[in-house]
Amino acid sequence: MDIQFVTSMAVITPDPDQSRRLYVAAIGLPLRAAEGDDDLHSENIEGAKHFGVWPLRQAAQACFGTEQWPPDRPVPQASVEFEVADAEAVERAGVELEEAGFTLLHRARTEPWGQTVARLQSIEGVIIGISYAPSLHASD
Repeated sequence: MDIQFVTSMAVITPDPDQSRRLYVAAIGLPLRAAEGDDDLHSENIEGAKHFGVWPLRQAAQACFGTEQWPPDRPVPQASVEFEVADAEAVERAGVELEEAGFTLLHRARTEPWGQTVARLQSIEGVIIGISYAPSLHASD
């Protein structure tokens, strides 16, 4: 698999209000959420393509289709995504990971915002995504 760059880094929070107090109010990061959403994020922090504060219930929804994190899995503290060249490379990376003995949380799929991503959970509990986001390749 040919990783091009780190796409995204996000902390995963069980308490979005408390995390907003730290990351936005205290540290001063320019994080915003869409109306009616508590997923804070920014593509405007120098040195990062994307940084976010991802609510645990949204991480559970993205990985398992439910708002509750499964009790048989470690509760994740963070998520990191690695970008590949195109959507087909996400599919190939998922296959490579499975052939290497890793269990995917879900295989490659295209999200409503256009990103193709496959996810697994590392032994440390981190959600690892292999992704292709067309908007990050617009200048290619």
